[in-house]
Amino acid sequence: MIDQILVPLDGSPLAESVLPHTVAMARPFGARILLLRVLEQAQSTDQALSVDPLSWQISKSEAKDYLDIIAANFQQAGLLTENTILEGQAAERVVQFAHDRDIDLIILSSHGRSGLSGWNVSSVVQKVIHRANLATMIVRAYQPTTSELTSLRYRRLLVPLDCSQRAECVLPLVTNLARFHESQLILAHVVRRPEMPQRTPLTQEDIKLIDQTTQRCEVGATRYFDQLKPRLSSEAIDVRTLMVVSDNVAGTLHEIAEEENVDLVVLSAHGYSGTAKWPYGSAAISFIAYGTTPLLIIQDISPNEIELTPAEEAAREPKGH
Repeated sequence: MIDQILVPLDGSPLAESVLPHTVAMARPFGARILLLRVLEQAQSTDQALSVDPLSWQISKSEAKDYLDIIAANFQQAGLLTENTILEGQAAERVVQFAHDRDIDLIILSSHGRSGLSGWNVSSVVQKVIHRANLATMIVRAYQPTTSELTSLRYRRLLVPLDCSQRAECVLPLVTNLARFHESQLILAHVVRRPEMPQRTPLTQEDIKLIDQTTQRCEVGATRYFDQLKPRLSSEAIDVRTLMVVSDNVAGTLHEIAEEENVDLVVLSAHGYSGTAKWPYGSAAISFIAYGTTPLLIIQDISPNEIELTPAEEAAREPKGH
């Protein structure tokens, strides 16, 4: 299910916030950990600026020693590791390496060497998650985490579901995690009240129609959970279902994550309304941009199904004439 986990590191303490989560994700699957360091040359408008070969070799040697130390700690925890050092632009090299090596999961720190900022994720992370099109985990570097490499446990896992088969693609992975960590699995569904935009106040007939539609959705969601919960509970997992009626699906899911004090949010990249035109649906994008808990997104469609954006198509066009 997860055989290879890619962990890009830049040598900063912020980036190292992923290390306990890497162990927590690798152990349930016996996955191999691939540590990656990308060395970037400083950007300059001075075309005559050259890189000192000696300084560059020293940087590569320091990077190797750094990865060796991290790998040794993982090996002491009983995990298989592999180190790689590449040169170039960080995001592009991470994505290409992930595709070349058939990586199953990329674990990223929200921030690294450039430091914390007002953005929820750094520009490098933003590029990787929108271009890799693979299962991706984001660890919030601004949130406190354990310094012990092997002590992290996921006690509560939040799994948003919209009753679609696409959203259920997370269940095989999340049940393995829950079983290993002895987690409580919180299956959450938000019933969205239908919108009826108009300039005048809603009539009683309008309100009645909205209430009837909402109640029908509640009945359908209840039936769905009644069928799903026994299947998961039979695997010796503590499962709890949660259904909320709201006008704002994403906002309500964020509130649930906070109120339930969850350790990890796991969701599908798309739900029933998802389209292959974009790598993520609205709920996934909301958690990337505004979530504060560790986030694991499972990509439900293959990379070759996702359409290129106009910017990507333009970048691929031959330069010049």
